[in-house]
Amino acid sequence: MSATHSEEVAQKKRFQFGDNWKSFLSTLDEERIRIATNSLKEMLQLNELKGKTFLDVGCGSGLFSLAAKRLGATVHSLDYDPQSVACANELKRRYYPDDPFWNVEEGSALDPGYMNGLGQFDIVYSWGVLHHTGHMREGINLASKSVREQGLFFIAIYNDQGGASKRWLIVKRLYNQLPAIMRPMWALLIASFFESKYALVRLIRGRNPLPLRDWAQKKKVRGMSVWHDWVDWIGGLPFEVATPEEIIVPLQKQGFILQNITTSAGGLACNQYVFKKSGS
Repeated sequence: MSATHSEEVAQKKRFQFGDNWKSFLSTLDEERIRIATNSLKEMLQLNELKGKTFLDVGCGSGLFSLAAKRLGATVHSLDYDPQSVACANELKRRYYPDDPFWNVEEGSALDPGYMNGLGQFDIVYSWGVLHHTGHMREGINLASKSVREQGLFFIAIYNDQGGASKRWLIVKRLYNQLPAIMRPMWALLIASFFESKYALVRLIRGRNPLPLRDWAQKKKVRGMSVWHDWVDWIGGLPFEVATPEEIIVPLQKQGFILQNITTSAGGLACNQYVFKKSGS
């Protein structure tokens, strides 16, 4: 898998998510961990995960695997990107060294043999990942099979903005085509354009045009970093999108019941879904 990943990066078909997460770890503190943990509790509508198994499909930095551990879960973290696996292992080393109830490994959400071999879990979590596999619907289907009866399936998928999503695909492809030294400048240019646009909207609405309040709010939502989120968004390839109906209806047909949802209100963000797998 590492060889395949490297080939995709060399062919400029895949963003190096792990490099971005490695940088993000330098900003990680107890406040971000607490916020991430609270956001997980809120969406799952559970105060603790003691006695539950948690599969983190595309663990990225490992932050939400860590959050699940803090809530008492037995955690299995996987990622296709070897640098992301290294990030999750670093968090495990920092906070849960030698803990046999947190396993981190390299694996693909698109590998049926691998995914089926993991067994089933009380909670399957995949936030902002499956739309980056290159085969989103297959990834959703395989991940859903890892949910045991009465278990929860928590996914976040990019909202389909129609023409705007097609334009974002062009932005992402350009980012990955650029020499590595120029990519931060491209990300800064795009982010600055949109932050200026948002500042103008705030000014028109009679608010302080500076983005500090919005940036602070973003940290409060999931404990994430504004800059690292921008880089992830601007560079993230592969890239697929879906309307809420395109996610909800197929899963309902497979016996999943929607328990919780947070949408982007038609904007530039992920729609979040929590499903419960009904009994047979």
